[in-house]
Amino acid sequence: MATVSVRYIVHDVDAAIDFYTTHLGFTETMHPAPTMAMLTRGDLRLVLSAPGGPGGGGRTTDDGRVPEPGGWNRFALEVDDLPTLAEELRAAGVAFRGGLVQGVGGDQVLVEDPSGNPVELFAPKRAEARLGPDRS
Repeated sequence: MATVSVRYIVHDVDAAIDFYTTHLGFTETMHPAPTMAMLTRGDLRLVLSAPGGPGGGGRTTDDGRVPEPGGWNRFALEVDDLPTLAEELRAAGVAFRGGLVQGVGGDQVLVEDPSGNPVELFAPKRAEARLGPDRS
């Protein structure tokens, strides 16, 4: 069951569903309208909304601003074999923001969904950087 929810604004909800389910292991939970869907992966629920829709998270705000995709805020998915996954995603034509970054707690790469929203793929180097109760 999902315990964390993140909303991403996307240009094309169907293209985003295909990207997240095909390449990153998400499952479609609901898709009640062309402008909205919910996907899950473990404890994460990803809500996809088209900008400027008639209601919900993609709706134009009262001050006239329209939500848009992109930016640098992101969620991270923990992966076991980052180099192999990165190669598979490159071969599939997935867009990257730069290359492998070697960090103190782990290594990471940023991929982009079809709307340009970043997703961090993170391979922890240290036990305390791992997710979940068993951090050994």
